[in-house]
Amino acid sequence: TARNELLRTLETCRFKYQEFLLSPTCLGIPNSRLRYFLIAKLQQEPFSFQAPGQVSLFVLQEFVLFHENRGRNFHFSKNLDPNIGCDCSSKKKLSKGDILFKLETAEEMKRKHGQDNDSSIQMLKDFLEEKNEEMSQYFLPPKYLLRYAFLLDIVKPTCRRSTCFTKGYGHYAEGTGSVLQTAVDVQLESVFKGIEELPEEEKLMKLSTLKLRYFTPREIANLHGFPLEFGFPEKVTIKQCYRLLGNSLNVHVVAKLISILLG
Repeated sequence: TARNELLRTLETCRFKYQEFLLSPTCLGIPNSRLRYFLIAKLQQEPFSFQAPGQVSLFVLQEFVLFHENRGRNFHFSKNLDPNIGCDCSSKKKLSKGDILFKLETAEEMKRKHGQDNDSSIQMLKDFLEEKNEEMSQYFLPPKYLLRYAFLLDIVKPTCRRSTCFTKGYGHYAEGTGSVLQTAVDVQLESVFKGIEELPEEEKLMKLSTLKLRYFTPREIANLHGFPLEFGFPEKVTIKQCYRLLGNSLNVHVVAKLISILLG
């Protein structure tokens, strides 16, 4: 494979390296964006935490302590659960009896509840823009609500999680990123319970009470760690902004890896 060829080349050139699978949630950022990273350095001694040929699943916070612990308690794994997606959610096949509401299972609800109660991760509201007139363009249109409501990952400002934003965000519904419920007092379960049996007009009325909108490009940039002075040229469309951000990496994660590499 390409990965094996890369590792063979690094070893031939006498580089010491370590591979990682890391997500911004490791640094307390409420966004799941699991990505593969590799750092390499031309040196004689291996990294203190190095496990050649294995992928580190450890959170970045623990690297701050690895000098004090002298590398103890660091574990590495070659095999990843094939049922775990890039947003750390389960991909296991479900039966109809497993579903509670909005295609949610008890297992999924428990996982999300656990994430939202993890005080080590910031709330989404810390990354949101102030309300302004331009926000209206980000609200989901009625046709979109009716067609894709059951596929959306819906979060509130007080949530401590969001799924991976991809370049298809704002264009495709499933698996491209979370949408924000701005009507924070409305209970999601009360909206979706029995909604399949309602006529289209009533269904739309219930869904509209959630006041769902997309995250703005600035908010996604905030979650990705881009500085406040970062911005796009005026001629770049919102769709292009989403595509560019969907192809980017989290700045804070990369910065931590660089500091480890240079340390």
